[in-house]
Amino acid sequence: MAAPILALQDARITFGGGDLFSDISLGIEPGMRIALMGRNGSGKSTLLKALAGDIDLDGGERFQQSGVKVSYLRQQPLVIPGRSVYEQVQSGLNGGDQDGDMGYLVDQVLDGVGIKGDRLLETLSGGEARRVSLAEALVSEPDVLLLDEPTNHLDITTILWLEEELKSFKGALMIISHDRQFLKNLTNRLFWLDRGVLRTHGKGFSAFEEWSEEILRREEVEAKKLDKKIAEETDWSRKGITARRARNEGRIRALHRLRAERAERQAPVGSAKLTVSSGSKSGKTVVEAEKISMTYVDDNGQKHDVIENFSTKIQRGDRVGIIGANGAGKTTLLNILMGKLTPTSGTVKLGTNLTPAIFDQNRESLDPEMSLWDTLADPGSGQLLVRGEVRHVVAYLRDFLFEDRQAKSPVKALSGGEKNRLLLAKLLARESNLLVLDEPTNDLDMETLDLLQEMLSGYDGTLLVVSHDREFLDQLVTSIIVIDKGGKVEEFVGGYSDYKRAKSGTEKKAAKANKSKDTPQKSAAPRKKLTYKDQRDYERLPAVIEELETSIKTLEAELANPDLFTRTPEKFKEKAAELAKAQADKDALETRWLELEILQEEIAGS
Repeated sequence: MAAPILALQDARITFGGGDLFSDISLGIEPGMRIALMGRNGSGKSTLLKALAGDIDLDGGERFQQSGVKVSYLRQQPLVIPGRSVYEQVQSGLNGGDQDGDMGYLVDQVLDGVGIKGDRLLETLSGGEARRVSLAEALVSEPDVLLLDEPTNHLDITTILWLEEELKSFKGALMIISHDRQFLKNLTNRLFWLDRGVLRTHGKGFSAFEEWSEEILRREEVEAKKLDKKIAEETDWSRKGITARRARNEGRIRALHRLRAERAERQAPVGSAKLTVSSGSKSGKTVVEAEKISMTYVDDNGQKHDVIENFSTKIQRGDRVGIIGANGAGKTTLLNILMGKLTPTSGTVKLGTNLTPAIFDQNRESLDPEMSLWDTLADPGSGQLLVRGEVRHVVAYLRDFLFEDRQAKSPVKALSGGEKNRLLLAKLLARESNLLVLDEPTNDLDMETLDLLQEMLSGYDGTLLVVSHDREFLDQLVTSIIVIDKGGKVEEFVGGYSDYKRAKSGTEKKAAKANKSKDTPQKSAAPRKKLTYKDQRDYERLPAVIEELETSIKTLEAELANPDLFTRTPEKFKEKAAELAKAQADKDALETRWLELEILQEEIAGS
């Protein structure tokens, strides 16, 4: 093992009259890329500040090897009025680079985060200020980079750029983030701050769920021998971790079915079938947009296309994700689809009997002086109506990971993540059949994000969501609308990963087509009939696919039995693996048969 270049020994931090954590020892070695995990309020950000030297320890020691440079990205950026973006980022260079010899580094990193250097800090939005802080941390080329929620308020383009920067970063990393895909792609170590104890693991974030579940399972057995308080705390800490895997499997199965239905509906399979589908879906259309465009003219009289000639039909039960760079027009499209904004051209028709609920990411609907109790329920009875069911406010708050004692606390006493939980509780209690969420994952801790995914997976209405969280979209949506700067808007069936695969496939086909144009080739003679192998596959595959569908239904029924996982977890894993293989085989065979069907039609047409 290499010697640590940054370390804490027996560290203790006191907060509110008690220890937030104590006796914490850790060392960061060269090459370590650490995911720092822990529930909201466990002290992750405080631990990062202590490592950065931003706060003093109440006990123990901090060690930083001589000559080692540490950079720290705070959750809340510092804004100094009158200072330019360039000056702020330049201050991150060693010695501030007063002579400007390293100015090209400042220009490079500002180009990456997409902020102009001549802007003043006080003119930046919260997300832009965060990107400037990120640039300041990166430009110093530190030996250790400490990042506290680096992807908050970043669009997908910037997140992907940051990932590539950090992949090539030669120093050590420690990252706090709720973005699972970001952590999976970048980390090779786990530090878990859990109820004041720091646990470590020699693998990256991908191993966190299985590792943490195993620890908590062992603790649960031991907890039966201890007092009720420990048992309750263990159960509380397990929320969002142990249930996630079983919950996700059911969710993914349902999501695959929804995506298949959406793909079939969108597929150009002939006018007769489309006419029948249109009739059978009568009364179920939520939004229908036909060739909508949106343009604006800037102060210099220059015309800009935000949305150009886009059409979509969103039907009841669809879950649509909207992605694109900051400023590309995601919120504009959302407002057009909701009828709040009139497009420059084209038409938008809203369905009948819509009862929308809209996520207010600025939390303006929360009164900071009111208690959680009064915010949600009738003050006298403590009861509220949750989608038609009468619930007591304390029981409902528990669903959103609040403790009973917090019910009478004022909203202003909550953390940012807790306020978002309360807002979600308020929003999701309403009767609605259309849920519109504009970047709901910003500033959410991982627990709240898990909770949001769980609530939304059980929502039986229509969902429109703008988000930059790739895994969140993969877990939740049935289609993706992608907005590029310049007005180009496209829709893809599936989640974010499906969109990337489809985009990659389209680009490869385009490259192949261009290569074919550049390279003269003999034109192939039209095929008169299928080959022997093709004909055999064409005839036998429908029966094979049908058998696989039967097997999949059987396996899904077996996995839906909760006793299977409880009594024989190994058999559960085997069945889950069989199901995954059967689904993959079915998808591959269906693709093969469709290719043969198209080829057969081409031969018949020729």
